[in-house]
Amino acid sequence: MMKKPSKRLKKPGLAPGTLIYTGIGRNEPVQIAVFSYTETEFEEVSDASIDTLDSVLKSPSNFWINVSGIHDIALIESIGQKMGLHHLVMEDIVHPEQRPKLEAYDHQLYMVAKMIYRDSAGNPISEQVSIVLGKNYVLSFQERPEDIFQPVRERLRFGKGMMRKMGSDYMAYALLDLIVDHYFVVLEEYGSSMEQFEEDVMRHPSKQTLSAIRDQKKHLIAFRRDMWPVRELISSILRDDSGLVRKKTHTYLRDVYDHVVQAIDLVETYRDLLSGLTDLYLSSLSLRMNEVMQVLTIIGSIFIPITFIAGVYGMNFSVMPELQWEYGYLAIWVLMASTALGSIYFFKRKKWL
Repeated sequence: MMKKPSKRLKKPGLAPGTLIYTGIGRNEPVQIAVFSYTETEFEEVSDASIDTLDSVLKSPSNFWINVSGIHDIALIESIGQKMGLHHLVMEDIVHPEQRPKLEAYDHQLYMVAKMIYRDSAGNPISEQVSIVLGKNYVLSFQERPEDIFQPVRERLRFGKGMMRKMGSDYMAYALLDLIVDHYFVVLEEYGSSMEQFEEDVMRHPSKQTLSAIRDQKKHLIAFRRDMWPVRELISSILRDDSGLVRKKTHTYLRDVYDHVVQAIDLVETYRDLLSGLTDLYLSSLSLRMNEVMQVLTIIGSIFIPITFIAGVYGMNFSVMPELQWEYGYLAIWVLMASTALGSIYFFKRKKWL
């Protein structure tokens, strides 16, 4: 089942911008990775400290700061102060139940998206990713050290594609594109499992299969809830006039928008298929029940006349001529066998057997 942070709401009456972490309690240290790059140069600090940001901020190159872990309120506040984040942005970062959205602040764009992937145990995870876009930098905040951003790191390290040649807006696009592309990876796994569900429902319908179908449907509903606002997020970025997202990046963002729409359509298709599988399961159960009842009815129909004959000759009348016949017992057996065989022949002609 998809794991989500437990919802622990803030206490009412707190001032706007009060930082309270509302996600799952964690003890691991927060990891800060800094990637500084130009078209010809690249520098990576995988375990950076808060002091490292001072030298990065003075650099004219583009840089990406990825923060894994948002449970350390003091550290998040320090990063926010150094990067000039609005206090409402920092509040949303440590509250990982935000709906995907775009908010514009002075010289910054704040984006929230949902990253969906499977953890090392194979469980589906929906995790909030906060992205802050500035003039020459991108900040990303995520709840767990696990993520799906390794391809972006590799492209930066080896200078593949246009990653180093483009600005920070292209870096923000690359992160969003990878998040959306991974929707298809997870959905493809669900598509494969549905083929198995269909075979199980047709051959061996069981309560376990029905339970698995219902779980899949719940997951898809959760996926749709996370994916649908991402479409509005991309659309809002395309309409933004802050100048932080250049026109030539809009072409790539429109491609991401199309992918989001495709993913949503795929979720809807899978939901319809699962609803159809549920109906098919109920129909299969009904058909099997009808087959069982048909067999029992035929068996009963065969034995009704035999039971009648046995009942007649089981009555204790003093005068029953057949009881004195030499071959009376054999004749009754022949009669009952003939009745049973005749009933079977009749049912076969009617194609009930």
